[in-house]
Amino acid sequence: MLEFFRTHTRLLMFILVPLIIGSFVFVQGYSSMMDTQTTEVARVARRDITQGEWDLAYRGYLDQTRMQAPRADPRLYDTPEARMEVLERMVLERTLLVAAEKSHFSASDDRLLRTYLHDPRFAGVRLPDGSVNRPLLETVLSQRGMTLASFERDLRQELTLRQVTAGLTDTVFAAVAPTATALDAMFQQREVQIERFEAKSYVSKVKPSEADIDAYYKDPANVAQFKTTEKVDIEYVVLDVAAFANSASVPEEEVKKFYDGNEKRFTAPEERRPSQILLKADKGTSKADREALKAKAEALLVELKKNPASFPQVAKQSSQDASSEQGGALDLFIGRGDTDPSYEKALFALKQGELSGVIDTPDGFYILRLDEARGGKRSFESVREEIQKELAAKLSRVRFVEAKQEFTDLLSDQSDTLKPVADKFKLEVKTAKGVMRAAPEQGGPLASKAFLDALFSAEVLNSKHNTDAIPLDGDQLVAGRVVVHTPSETRPLAEVSSQIKEALVQVQAAAAARKEGEARLQALRASADAALSSSPQILSRAQTRELPREVLDAVLKASPAPLPALIGVDLPGQGYVVAKVTKILPERDPVAVDVKLGQAQYAQAWAEAQSKAYVEALKTRFGVKISATKPVRAQSEADASDK
Repeated sequence: MLEFFRTHTRLLMFILVPLIIGSFVFVQGYSSMMDTQTTEVARVARRDITQGEWDLAYRGYLDQTRMQAPRADPRLYDTPEARMEVLERMVLERTLLVAAEKSHFSASDDRLLRTYLHDPRFAGVRLPDGSVNRPLLETVLSQRGMTLASFERDLRQELTLRQVTAGLTDTVFAAVAPTATALDAMFQQREVQIERFEAKSYVSKVKPSEADIDAYYKDPANVAQFKTTEKVDIEYVVLDVAAFANSASVPEEEVKKFYDGNEKRFTAPEERRPSQILLKADKGTSKADREALKAKAEALLVELKKNPASFPQVAKQSSQDASSEQGGALDLFIGRGDTDPSYEKALFALKQGELSGVIDTPDGFYILRLDEARGGKRSFESVREEIQKELAAKLSRVRFVEAKQEFTDLLSDQSDTLKPVADKFKLEVKTAKGVMRAAPEQGGPLASKAFLDALFSAEVLNSKHNTDAIPLDGDQLVAGRVVVHTPSETRPLAEVSSQIKEALVQVQAAAAARKEGEARLQALRASADAALSSSPQILSRAQTRELPREVLDAVLKASPAPLPALIGVDLPGQGYVVAKVTKILPERDPVAVDVKLGQAQYAQAWAEAQSKAYVEALKTRFGVKISATKPVRAQSEADASDK
């Protein structure tokens, strides 16, 4: 019986996680929950994804992550980057849904049945004849508050979305020849000699003149290096829901009304955690043996009633259950409907610390002790504060929404000061100095691109008027005004002369290294038999010898006909490298994959690349737009990938 529960838990995670991760976005009934959160954060095929939908999906992500890793620190996965990943997942799935709708894809009953029969995720709920054990599946799902109908709805959706890209991913074929070519490119080895001309070796040999420094300073391409950063000193105010918290008191009768109207929410399923002693008697046990075991169990019960504290010792000595090593203590809670009816009836009749009688079950004879009970309806007193906070938060939200227009009007009516709006809403007028147009280290409202753009707009800079009310994440509005504007200007030559000299030393040293390297390359080409000073070494993409990527690529791309092949590689700012390829070694590294595995990996890589390209084409076709501001790190990574 204990193993039954453990199996259920493992099975539940194996079945649900692939589905939940892909389907929490499309929870039914979004529209009824989002009446106050309709700000667009993304759009797919003229259909908005709202802030409310995003928030709900993110809460779903957090809930599922906690379910998978209950002991993990929430701060590790509750991050701005994770939040943006959820939105991107929503956009992806919404794109696939639109594509599926336009292609009239659906998941039939036959397809659903084939999934149950053949998908490895459902192996744990199949009967020996191959059919699905639906009662067991329903039991597994009910442990997470899901019905079979809702689960199958999500499963049908998953199967439908798969059809959008299945034509690409399921039909990729990796022939032997292209696979071998790709693997050979990866693992082919070349014998090469390397001669380096490093810029740092020429630093002492160059000396920029005053004319060089002056020319560098006046070069239009270098002007930006000598510009000071434009900055502003500002005042600003932030209006958020918290500003209305003190005035959002909720009458006692409203709290009680909410409690009475949400009984299910405050009622948890009853669960019990017992310690148990089991004397096994399966179906093959004779009647006489069963009677003997029952008598033994009754004798143990008499002993336990005399000394209840001896339960762990008796369990260790006499119980034939896996829990005997822990003195009979189970490490899980049992709910109604989870176990044998006789076992359940006895368990739920016990009070804390009480012993049961001898329980006759198909597994044998049990003696139980109730160690812990939980569930049932929570009292009004125990949840009053929780309800008050929730209702107060909702009331604050309503008042915040109502105040938005007045906040905006005050900013406009008295545009040269923030005092009226601060007085009206009891807000602190904050100050910030040296604010730049864009700086990753700026936090809070100063990390908002929209707010910075407003502050640095010509109207706000020149007139010193208030900005408009700028929305921020988390139900906030910010507005500010510029007190002091320090424009960007070019620093004088005398101030940057030493900086220019250092830069020119590096430029001229690199040029000297390149010149000598190119001369060496020409000399070698004139006399192909000339030897390089370094010893030969073996290179491959799996054995890089820590060479720069540019050098490795040039060596492996060099034409093998004829050999030796001489190449020169310019490393901007670092110097120059001359390489002489003397041998091609087609043998693969010992760690190289075998052909069949290589074909499978090659096919998978092509399938993923084609699928990704197709999805990007769908996004273009359906006019996908993400208007939410990306976190600084996520934005920089996206920019890097674009390049």
